[in-house]
Amino acid sequence: MSTEPRINDRIRVPEVRLVGPSGEQVGIVPLAKALELAQEYDLDLVEVAATARPPVCKLMDYGKFKYESAMKAREARKNQAHTVIKEMKLRPKIDPHDYDTKKGHVVRFLKQGDKVKITIMFRGREQSRPELGFRLLQRLADDVQDLGFVESSPKQDGRNMIMVLGPHKKKTEAMAEARALADARKAERQGRTTGSDADAAAADEDVVTEDAVAEEQDAPAEAEAPEAEAPVEQPAAPQGA
Repeated sequence: MSTEPRINDRIRVPEVRLVGPSGEQVGIVPLAKALELAQEYDLDLVEVAATARPPVCKLMDYGKFKYESAMKAREARKNQAHTVIKEMKLRPKIDPHDYDTKKGHVVRFLKQGDKVKITIMFRGREQSRPELGFRLLQRLADDVQDLGFVESSPKQDGRNMIMVLGPHKKKTEAMAEARALADARKAERQGRTTGSDADAAAADEDVVTEDAVAEEQDAPAEAEAPEAEAPVEQPAAPQGA
């Protein structure tokens, strides 16, 4: 069966309790009158409470209503937290470097708000010394106690020993912190880019200024020397002298 509400001509009742576009109560009116008002307002008549007597209908833009409802549902799914159980496997005689690597993964999982299932795998004669696995699990729990707690104490399960760590932070809190950190890093990168552009523009301006000064210094100065005096004419020598 369709979960879509009945709208406009699909409503098959003699009268409805009508709600206006702004939520105001119009009252009980014949269906024909409600459809006439919907056409007058250029809106849809939507049945919002089919089980009421008479059914409650509202005047609205049904297409816009469906779009906004879909966006709200999408945002709710986006913010919905799903707790995931991660798993980390160790050996009783694990190398110190490998232990640090495994512990780093456990720390990352707990910071993300996920539970972590720690499994110690025993082989051969190691099965006769379960205390090795217990001490290793206890050591790991102590190393990450700031981020998580022991939700399920170590217990033997065949050839394995299992412990579950739970995060102190909820998944939603971890997601919110991760988004805030990502936004801060993005803003920092944008700030550095803007600052670099401003520095480059200032450097270009300095270069232009220096070039202008150099051109001014290289230009020949216009001398304001006095006007040269005209040469004095000598009297001509007499002929036959």
